[in-house]
Amino acid sequence: MSLMISVSGIRGVVGKSLTPENLTAFTMAFATWIRRRKQALNPGSLAKPIIVIGRDSRPTGAVITGLVSNALSLCGCDVIDVGMTTTPTVEIATAGEGADGGLIVTASHNPVEWNALKMLDEKGEFLTASDVGELLEIAEKKAFDFARWDGIGTVTANGSWDAAHIDKILKLSCLDLDLVKSMNFRVLIDAVEGAGSYIVPELCRKLGITEIKTLACEGTGIFPRNPEPIEQNLRQTMAILASESCEFGIIVDPDVDRLALVCEDGTLFGEEYTLIACADFYLKHHKGPVVNNLSSSHALFDIARKHEVECFSAKVGEANVIEVMKEKEAVIGGEGNGGIILPELHYGRDALAGIALFIQAFAGWKSATGGTLSEFRKTFPDYFMSKKKVELTTLSKESLDRIFDTVAANHPDAECNRLDGLKLDFENGWVHLRPSNTEPIVRIYTEASTQAEADALAARFIEEIETAASANPAKN
Repeated sequence: MSLMISVSGIRGVVGKSLTPENLTAFTMAFATWIRRRKQALNPGSLAKPIIVIGRDSRPTGAVITGLVSNALSLCGCDVIDVGMTTTPTVEIATAGEGADGGLIVTASHNPVEWNALKMLDEKGEFLTASDVGELLEIAEKKAFDFARWDGIGTVTANGSWDAAHIDKILKLSCLDLDLVKSMNFRVLIDAVEGAGSYIVPELCRKLGITEIKTLACEGTGIFPRNPEPIEQNLRQTMAILASESCEFGIIVDPDVDRLALVCEDGTLFGEEYTLIACADFYLKHHKGPVVNNLSSSHALFDIARKHEVECFSAKVGEANVIEVMKEKEAVIGGEGNGGIILPELHYGRDALAGIALFIQAFAGWKSATGGTLSEFRKTFPDYFMSKKKVELTTLSKESLDRIFDTVAANHPDAECNRLDGLKLDFENGWVHLRPSNTEPIVRIYTEASTQAEADALAARFIEEIETAASANPAKN
């Protein structure tokens, strides 16, 4: 299992691809990059760089945080440890502390044996591809900047940022907390024993949720199921919600940058439709462009058209979506995996912000109609997606471009986009093929007007990839 390096961070399996050696090396490279960036932004400054660090609940998180914090200190950085918290909370804390950068020890939706370093700049935003390239060059050359004995940094703790994050959300101008409270919602929360175990129920209480039932919210870090919040991993939670007579369920991944919702009848609202519902609500209060990624549902384009605003698609990856959002001055954006980015709050995927917008949107609709969440879901454009993957053990990354060229050539009738892997738009659907940023796989996303058509499209292109791979073997 190789180390995965991208704008989404440095991640791998602890003790295999993610070792003390490479954790230390990448941390020292990050500290060096931060020190040089600080000097470039503030010439002549003698102040030590400040780095905010936080982690999710994984059993390896505390040990890795200690290792990383000490490495940062030895490179002359002062460290503010915000403890076990969410990825968006660390992003907000980095900017709020006036820090020079941030590190999050989390492998997000990956299984428990994985961990990672997600790296932030002084704005609390993920590094760009160019930034990551500079950092990797420092690591490869081992061109680290170390502190003298009298220049070593300090490590201090600050556990106040969960409350500060909630307070920022509660101040969003589009929220009507009295309306939410009047609905007397009964809600199930599943935090998969991750960093959302405490902050998600607390946010819901502050938003005005009357009755909260929790599932896997002890913060143990021992995930009771595969933590990726997709349907095949959520069937037990969906069944429990239906038996508990809840109006809806809230499910987050271990670092709380992804949000899934379950309807009162135990069906999924749809991870793609988290952004759809939030954008439809938010655009009623703040007009402006919206952004998703190339693997996200076309439904967002329909919502944008409804509100007479533009919709743009970026390469997959939070940093890529944010780059386009800034360029287009978008008011809301995100990815089809349930990630919501709200610039009014900060530039980062934030399930907590998504929870607030969604609850407010549903409360407003329910107060006017008396309907259920499954009925609310039917008010949005109806598309069906299939999300599959092919293991890279049978494919070489070096041969993927040739494979994608072959597949594209088979479909001259489709609109071809090579911005991020290969996307083919047909008259009645689309397919997107791309290597994952976080796992050694090729992801296959399709969308069509029925589930059967989407599944058939996915199966067809898996076969085409495998056929093209056989015809284009990797070069040694």
